[in-house]
Amino acid sequence: MYDTILVGTDGSSNANRAIVHALEQAEQSDADLHGIFVVDTSRFDDPALGTGELTTNAIEEQGQGYLEDIRNRAEDLGVEFVGRCCHGRPHEEIVSYADEIDADVIVLGYQGRSHTKTDTIGSVTDRVVRTAGRPTFVV
Repeated sequence: MYDTILVGTDGSSNANRAIVHALEQAEQSDADLHGIFVVDTSRFDDPALGTGELTTNAIEEQGQGYLEDIRNRAEDLGVEFVGRCCHGRPHEEIVSYADEIDADVIVLGYQGRSHTKTDTIGSVTDRVVRTAGRPTFVV
């Protein structure tokens, strides 16, 4: 069914549900799983050695941890995993990476960590769905 699956994470509970689904699909399809964590530089960057840079570094370390968790879970299932941690606008980076790896499907949580309204889709997920030009599964 799938050869290449991309899952996005921000460490939220919705992202974890997306990871579970992506792992299940990868295992069933014998697909490669790619994970992406994006440090949103529009929210956190400022001049070098400022508090924004320190925050960005801390968030990047968190993201690396999230990707390592996916890697461990994938290994347990015998699923090949590639993780990418990058900086930029999350929806743009997710779509760009999906294009780069020619993902068969993108799997995302319904809302991310920063979303405050429980009855609406998160802005990153919404933008990816609208711009990806490929199947996107929202969990």
